[in-house]
Amino acid sequence: MKKLLPALVMLMAMFSAQSFAQGKFITVKGKEIIGTDGKPFLIRGTNLGNWLVPEGYMFKLKGINSPRLINQAFAEMIGPDDMRVFWKQFLDTYITAEDIHYLKTTGMNSIRIPFNYKLFTNEDYMGDNDATRGFKYLDKVIAWCKKENLYVILDMHCAPGGQTGDNIDDGYGYPFLFENRPSQLLTMKIWKEIATRYKNESIILGYDLLNEPIAHYFKVDSLNPYLEPLYKEITQAVRTVDKNHLIFLGGAQWDSNFKPFGQPFDSKLVYTFHKYWTPATIDVIKDYIDFRDKYNVPIYVGETGENTDEWVRDFRILLEKNNIGWHYWPYKKMDNERGFRTFAQPEGYDKIFEYTEKNRQTFEDIRKATPEDRKKLKEVLFKVLESSKFVNTKPNKGYIEALGLTAGQ
Repeated sequence: MKKLLPALVMLMAMFSAQSFAQGKFITVKGKEIIGTDGKPFLIRGTNLGNWLVPEGYMFKLKGINSPRLINQAFAEMIGPDDMRVFWKQFLDTYITAEDIHYLKTTGMNSIRIPFNYKLFTNEDYMGDNDATRGFKYLDKVIAWCKKENLYVILDMHCAPGGQTGDNIDDGYGYPFLFENRPSQLLTMKIWKEIATRYKNESIILGYDLLNEPIAHYFKVDSLNPYLEPLYKEITQAVRTVDKNHLIFLGGAQWDSNFKPFGQPFDSKLVYTFHKYWTPATIDVIKDYIDFRDKYNVPIYVGETGENTDEWVRDFRILLEKNNIGWHYWPYKKMDNERGFRTFAQPEGYDKIFEYTEKNRQTFEDIRKATPEDRKKLKEVLFKVLESSKFVNTKPNKGYIEALGLTAGQ
C-alpha cells in the first residue's frame, strides 16, 4: 500500500492538472459566454484596426481605400524598395507592447485583431511575401496580451477570393470566395494552421471566421445560402485540431443579417453582428436578441462606433442592458477623436492625399500626377510612422469614458 501511495498521489495530481487545463478556456453556456471563473464574461474592448489590414480612411485617403490600392499608390510615390521599408517599420511600430499595456489599464478585457489571409501565404502583402510572417506578428501581440491578461479574438478580415466584395476584404470587387472552391480550401487551410498553432493558448477567446461577408450590392438571395455551409466547413477544419476555442460567426450583409443561419451546428458558437450609424434604440438590436432567444446562443457586437461620444455611450448602455458584449472600432486614428487614441497628421500630408486623388489609370497619368519632389513625399510618409507610435498619441477622454472605461494618459 505504501508503494502504491506515491503513484496514487501522482495520478490524482495529473487528473487535477488535466481538469484545470480543460477548464481554463473561456466557453459558452446557453446564451452566456462563460469566463474561466465559471461566471458570465461580457466582452468589452476595441479592434486593432489599420495594423495588419491598412484602410484608406485611416490614412485620410478616399479613393485609395484597400491595402492593395494603398500599397500601389505608395509604391508609385516613393518606389517599391522604400515602400517595403515603410511597411516593415509600420508593422513593427503601429502596435507595440505599450499599446497593449495601455488598453489593459482602461479596464477593457479583450481585443479583436483583424488580419489579412495573405500574411499566411507567399502572396505579396505589405512589402513582403513570407508565409510565416502572420504568425510572427500574431505570436508577438498574443504574448503581450497574455502578459496583460487581455483576451484576443482573431478576425479574418480579408479572406481568399474576397468575402465581402468591397474594399474591406482587399479583394477585387466581388465576394468570389463563395463561388470558388480553391479560395474556400485555402481559407480552411489557413484557419486550420492558425488553430493548430494556438489550440492550447487560453488567452485567445476564439476565431471570427469571416468579417462582414457578402455586401448588399450583389444578388444576396443567391449568395447568402452559401454562407452557413462554408462556415460549417471552416469550423469542421478547425475542430479537427482545436476543440477549445469559441467560433464567431458574422451575419451576411456587413455582419447584419442572421437570416441565413439555422440551428447551431457547434457547441461553442457565438453569433456576431456589426452596427454603425443607427439609432441607439432597442429596435436596432431586437432581431439579434430574438435569434439568441430562439436558439439559446450568445451574441455579441464585433464592431460599432465611429460616432459621437454621446452615441457611443448610449449604444454601449443599450448593449450592456441587454447582455451583449462589444468591441468598438477602432483603437487609434490619425487626426480623429472617434477612437481610443489620436495621433497628429504630419505637416505636408496633404500632398499624399492630393496624389491619390489624381487620375492614375495609365503610366502617363502616373508620371503627370507625381510631384517632382519625391524625397519630400517620402519624408512626410515616414513621419506617419513616428506620429503613430504610442508615445506620440493621446487618449480621447470623452470617447473612452463613454464606454465606461478609464482614459489615463
